[in-house]
Amino acid sequence: MKRAATLRLLSDLSNFSGAARLRELLAADPEVKVRCSPDGRLLLLLRPPGAPAPQLLVAVRGPGEELERAWPADHPSPLDAFFLPWPVRPALVLVWESGLAEMWGTGVGLGWRLLQSTELCPGDGSRVVAVAALRGRLVWCEERQADAEGWQVPPSAAFSHRVCVRTLEPSGEAGTNLGQTHILLHHCPPFALLASRKDLFLVPTATTWPGVGHILLIWSPGKGKVMVAAPSLAFSHSKNLNPGRGDTWNFSALLRDLPGLLSPRQPLTVHTWAPTPRGLLLLDFRGTVSLVQSHGGTRAVGTLQEAPVGLAGSAALGTFHGTLACVLGSTLELLDMGSGQLLERKVLSTDRVHLLEPLAPGAEDKEELETRGGLRLLSALGLFRVGWEAPQGLELPSAEDLVFEEACEYYQRRSLRGAQLTPEELRHNSIFRAPQALASILQGHVSPPTLLTILRAELRDYRSLEQLKAQLVAGDDEETGWTELAEQEVARLLRTELMGDQLVQLNTIFQALPTAAWGAILRALQLQRDGNGRFRSQAPPDVWKKVLGGTAAGKEPPNGVLPLFELLCQYLCQWEPRCLPPFVELAQQQGGPGWGAGGPGLPLYRRALAVLGEEGTRPETLELELLLGSGRPKAVLQAVGQLVQKEQWERVLEAGLVFSPSSPLLRSEIFKLLLAEFAQHRRLDAHLPLLCRLCPPDLAPTELLLLLRTHLPDESEPPTPFPEPGTEPPLTVGLLRALLEQTGAQGQPSGPVLSLYEDILWDPGTPPPTPPRGPMTTLQTSDHPGLEAWVPSGRGLYVTDTG
Repeated sequence: MKRAATLRLLSDLSNFSGAARLRELLAADPEVKVRCSPDGRLLLLLRPPGAPAPQLLVAVRGPGEELERAWPADHPSPLDAFFLPWPVRPALVLVWESGLAEMWGTGVGLGWRLLQSTELCPGDGSRVVAVAALRGRLVWCEERQADAEGWQVPPSAAFSHRVCVRTLEPSGEAGTNLGQTHILLHHCPPFALLASRKDLFLVPTATTWPGVGHILLIWSPGKGKVMVAAPSLAFSHSKNLNPGRGDTWNFSALLRDLPGLLSPRQPLTVHTWAPTPRGLLLLDFRGTVSLVQSHGGTRAVGTLQEAPVGLAGSAALGTFHGTLACVLGSTLELLDMGSGQLLERKVLSTDRVHLLEPLAPGAEDKEELETRGGLRLLSALGLFRVGWEAPQGLELPSAEDLVFEEACEYYQRRSLRGAQLTPEELRHNSIFRAPQALASILQGHVSPPTLLTILRAELRDYRSLEQLKAQLVAGDDEETGWTELAEQEVARLLRTELMGDQLVQLNTIFQALPTAAWGAILRALQLQRDGNGRFRSQAPPDVWKKVLGGTAAGKEPPNGVLPLFELLCQYLCQWEPRCLPPFVELAQQQGGPGWGAGGPGLPLYRRALAVLGEEGTRPETLELELLLGSGRPKAVLQAVGQLVQKEQWERVLEAGLVFSPSSPLLRSEIFKLLLAEFAQHRRLDAHLPLLCRLCPPDLAPTELLLLLRTHLPDESEPPTPFPEPGTEPPLTVGLLRALLEQTGAQGQPSGPVLSLYEDILWDPGTPPPTPPRGPMTTLQTSDHPGLEAWVPSGRGLYVTDTG
């Protein structure tokens, strides 16, 4: 059913002081400037210079006295007037072309009084050509004297302007005062100034030099940036501009590093400019409306049914709820800002209609509540609201029906049975008590005090969230606001089941605001780092179960959407890679059986490795840390194998010593792997003491020699006492002695000698007696049959009996 746009009368202006004069000025002068205070209580009308008295009228809604001013013909009227927001009450600022600025305010029972009178351009003969008010700041563009800096040629005279700013500051009894002058831009062409809620737009005028008539500037005080934009070139470039830090720019220097920007272009031909919370709207003479956003991008919004005729026709532009409203003469057109489609066209009873600025966020006012979601129009006939209303006859479901429908969808996601739940089943089934309790609350079965007690915490959170949203809309400390909003949303999602839409939303937050999302995870898991770089957590097991849980079978997330554990690993890999291995180790300590995906699932270290990429493309350091930190024998041996290939002997030995107390089998495997390397080359000789410490305690010398025999390199030629130059030295008994001593020292037997050489390794302390001299006898191998079993010829290890 199609929605309908309505014009609703909010006030016939009778509730404003000076209502008769207000209607008179609105009906008599089509060129009158209309301003509205941020709280909506004050209406300002300023007639152009030369108009009959009064030239200024400020009407007050409700109790209060209007302000009416008139100036004689020999004294010019103000160039412009604005309301500057202030916590107590708005301040009225009047600015003259000569640079004179007056600030007016209202006191308790005193009516309007002059608070301050100051010169914006003291003593140098400059004149103000444009002025704007931006969130407690007064910004103006002034023309300097042509001979002030010795300029004589016409091109230089075209850049004889500058843009300055003064901030509204507290000052004693007056309450407000204009602070010091800061120069934003030197030596620039004349600009018209237009202020939205957060940004100031500096747009070219009819007197701007044609060479720069296609360029406009966007200053964002909250970000400390100035954006150079050329809508016809689809070009934008930002630079720092924060007057609080002393930033200032020369216009030529601002454009110096932007090649192609000053190439000959047609100046912008704009009939009407209109600042809005979404950006700057511009209407050209063909009836096309475009939107220049704060980041400098420009897009077409739509084309009006009727184009403006020359400069004489009046036009007003505004936006509300994704809708563009344009008043051109006595015609009101509403266009969809997404598609540009004409939604509705109305013919008004007058052609003197003004669109008022949106009210400030957080203004808790009856009129503000009535106009929320619409746009206010002011004419001599009254104050109106244009907006969308639901068509008549549209039946909305009751709150009770919505409760059971939402609960039905929620329980269906958690249900393991194939049958489809229905709202009727939930109504009459006593198993699901939560929806019935909520329905009874909505039906009024719970007393208001009890209901308030139940919902107090929720209402407090909701109120703080609304205040945060208002702060973001106002543009105050945006970075902190977005961070806090992201943290609250992550904390809320952690209290849900984290499936489907919730998981998609969590992934989106990590992509948009990764640091804020990780901060919320740190608080939820209560993570802390100790002096060794390891994580500690005091979070309850339920929180860890939600973090480590995978996706159940048949409920795989969409492509590109990661479960929470993988999402955290991806963040750490990208932003804090050093924290990934200790985080996975802590997760392995916190994880319980079956937390993967309703069953054993993959080990956490393998889930983390999958985030790093395919095997062979992963960062080697992270992969090794994850494999070693897993504590699983296969993973540790895989890491040890990679370290052996890289000849990182110290890390291999340290890993073996770390796992020695907990896994004797893993210690034995690592020792055998290193013993094979020790038998084949001499690059492990420097680490022989650590290799001895790694030797298993139950390894006998005979077993050690048998292991060495297996890995000794084959030699095709007879052995020589000295190696050839450039060849690997062979393994000698001298190098082997330390290992043999280690195996022998693990525990000396109390009974007879168990091996052929153990009596040699265990020194009794007293040398044996010297045998009598006699003829030397040759030792026969038959006397020691075990010698043939382990000393083959040509294997590089020699034993000689010297008697």
